[in-house]
Amino acid sequence: MKLIRLMLSAVAVAFAATAWAQNEAASAPAAPAAHAGSNDAIVKMRREEAAANRAYDKKVAAARKVYDHKKAEAKKERDAAIAAARYGTTQ
Repeated sequence: MKLIRLMLSAVAVAFAATAWAQNEAASAPAAPAAHAGSNDAIVKMRREEAAANRAYDKKVAAARKVYDHKKAEAKKERDAAIAAARYGTTQ
């Protein structure tokens, strides 16, 4: 019984130490700021890739808006033609 208590208390202390270490890391915002002005070639490459991906995503979003608009117009025309064919009326 004492062995079980000892093991449980050791596990509790280990979990508490892990949580404490995570809280210390989370409260130190200086680490990401150190990378902001990095001269590392890989870091620069990753930033340039991210910028290129953002520009691409903006262009794709704009194209998708145009596509969706044209698709909606075509759907209205199709629905009007189907209604005319079925009921002999136009809208």
